[in-house]
Amino acid sequence: MGDMLIGLTTYDARSKPIAGAAERWEQSADGKTWTFYLRDHVWSDGARVSADDFVFSWRRILDPKTASVYGYFLYPLKNAQAVNTGKMPVESLGVRASDAKTLIVELEHPLPYFLQIVSHMTMYPVPRHVVLAKGDAWTKPGNYVGNGPYTLTEWASNDHITIVKNPKFYDAGNVHIDRVIFYPTTDYPAALKRLRAGELDIQERMPQQQINWLRANMPELLRLKPILSIEYLVMNMTMKPFDDPRVREALTLSVDRETIVNKIDHVGEPPAYNMVPPGTANYPGGVFLDFKSMPFPDRLKRAQMLMQQAGYGPDNILRTSLMIRSAAPTSRRMPVAVQQMWKQIYVDAQILQLDGAIFLDRLPTGDFELANPGWLGDYDDATTFLDLLRKDNANNYGHYNNPAYDSLLDQANNELDLEKRGDLLAQAESIALKDNAWIPLNFNISGQLVRPYVKGWEDNLLNFQRTRWISIDEKARAAILQA
Repeated sequence: MGDMLIGLTTYDARSKPIAGAAERWEQSADGKTWTFYLRDHVWSDGARVSADDFVFSWRRILDPKTASVYGYFLYPLKNAQAVNTGKMPVESLGVRASDAKTLIVELEHPLPYFLQIVSHMTMYPVPRHVVLAKGDAWTKPGNYVGNGPYTLTEWASNDHITIVKNPKFYDAGNVHIDRVIFYPTTDYPAALKRLRAGELDIQERMPQQQINWLRANMPELLRLKPILSIEYLVMNMTMKPFDDPRVREALTLSVDRETIVNKIDHVGEPPAYNMVPPGTANYPGGVFLDFKSMPFPDRLKRAQMLMQQAGYGPDNILRTSLMIRSAAPTSRRMPVAVQQMWKQIYVDAQILQLDGAIFLDRLPTGDFELANPGWLGDYDDATTFLDLLRKDNANNYGHYNNPAYDSLLDQANNELDLEKRGDLLAQAESIALKDNAWIPLNFNISGQLVRPYVKGWEDNLLNFQRTRWISIDEKARAAILQA
């Protein structure tokens, strides 16, 4: 998507926002009104990109009829939540085109990372003239129209997606790669074989069970860098016994994170005792689960005591299920380890492995008891993680609800001083950790395999690498593949 569409701003090679569809912008003194001036550029079919395309696109994603689970992402826009919940018409949204090249955006509150927000996929424009003519079919090859460096030519479900350079892109002269083929797969070892055979240049998911072989034989390909991403488990608090804080604490206490990262994953991922990854911009950190320094045997004893207080024990096992997404062959390794850990506190969790699409359908509807969603940050700010626990967030899968938590996030939204804002966000995280709103497991690393002849690939916290910035050293490629 990031190769085919460009927002008002876009990401550079290190995922920092730069001018995109807008060539410049202005911000009001109170930080609540932004004026974007669009560059003179066109869709891939030659039609002009206009400010009205953005108005149409943002209204469309917030329209309750669209039912986008990511609609909440636009809630900082004035009246966005009221529009998304059907309380106000889409025309009430705080965005308007004063002319074809000028977009005026009003916010509910100042947003220090707003230029990152408008780089995000939810804020991309869609071609109004094509969507109205083709409906949902506008995304099919032959119909697809974008304003980015590439456009869609092939989409064979579960086989491959092909995009080709868009000659009408405003910076096409600096785009070096003419064609990109994406091969979606859950069989990472098979993908590695294709990479070794020269059929792939980049592998986005590394087969963890072969990490030692890779370190010994292909270390120059390994990209193992910190990213803004967390692996966690969520408990459905609308169901018993997960509404019981004792059960939630026990489940959290009894997970041995060090065993998971050192003996199961062993790729260098740090254990997680909080929700916001280290290195997040404008965030003080320093907030952790209370038991972080407690020896694991003591944690286990406390977890057993809490479960007994909640009515469970050797003669009364808590039987539940842990829903996971069917992905790589190793996707069960961590859940199976957690399953065994929980048996020590009288919990029998059946692992329910579902197809990715079914998994994602069931999460927001609350059709699960325990689940393993994980999260990759949408932008470099603590709120991309903390907002997941707001009461009305569609991605608040466990239905956590604490007014004090939401109030602190609201206060942070209206605080212009970044240091004070960071302190408010840390206070909010502390509340969620005390409530055991999540079971954080580990912070993720990039885990990609990139051939050395791929130039311009930059590791970054958001883990976005747009093809626009990449090139191939064909001589080096030929030499390596012939070796």
